[in-house]
Amino acid sequence: MDTVNYNIDRALFRPVASAYTALTPQPARTCIHNMFNNVGDIWSATNSFLQGRPHDFFNTLGRVLFNSTMGLGGCFDVASKNGSRRISNDFGTTLGVWGFPTGPYVVLPLIGPSTVRDTASLATVALDVEGFSRVAPITAIKNVPVRNSILALYLVDVRANLLDADDLVSDVALDRYSFIRDAYLQRRNAMVEGRRQGSSPDDLALPDYSDDYDDEDEAVSPAPAAN
Repeated sequence: MDTVNYNIDRALFRPVASAYTALTPQPARTCIHNMFNNVGDIWSATNSFLQGRPHDFFNTLGRVLFNSTMGLGGCFDVASKNGSRRISNDFGTTLGVWGFPTGPYVVLPLIGPSTVRDTASLATVALDVEGFSRVAPITAIKNVPVRNSILALYLVDVRANLLDADDLVSDVALDRYSFIRDAYLQRRNAMVEGRRQGSSPDDLALPDYSDDYDDEDEAVSPAPAAN
C-alpha cells in the first residue's frame, strides 16, 4: 500500500500541488490555507472540550471569532499575530487522552500514515458523525459542484503545504518509510502526552510533522509515504 500510494502521489497529487504552488500567488495561498485552518479550529475546539480542557476550548473559540471577524473570514490569521497560538487537536488525540491504545501503525490508501486509533477517528469524517469533523462545514454545502470544488481545493492546499517537508525527507532519510513512520508515531504520541500533562506538543521538544510546516497545524498527512 505504501508503494501504491507513493506512485499515485508522484503521478497525480504532487504534480497538481506543484502546479498550484507555481500558479497561485503566495498571498492567495496563505489566505486559502488560513481560511481552512479557521474552519479546522472549530473541530479542534470541540476536541479540547471532549478532552476536558476548557481553557483550550475557549481560547480556540476566541481564535475562530477573532479571525472570522477581524481576519475577514479567516483569510488573515490576526489571532496568531496577537499572541494566540493555534492549538492542534483532533479526535485521534481525544481517543488517546481517553485511554485508547495507539494500535499498530498502518498505511491507508491515498491517506498515508496512520494507526488503528487514528483510523478509527477518521470515521467522524467518513460518517460525518453529528456533523463534527474538520471538513463538516464543507460537506454541509448543498450545492454539489461548489462543495466538491472546495473539497478538492482543501486537498490540494494540504498537499501543497507538504511539498517542502516531502523534499526534506527525500534529502535526509536513508529509509523514507521508517523515517515517516517514526516521525508520525512520535508526533502523535507527543500530542496525546501533551494533552494529558496539560502542555503543548511543542513543549516536548519534538519536531512538528504537520501539514502547515510552520508549527501551526495538526499532524495529519494526506501525502503518502514511500520506501
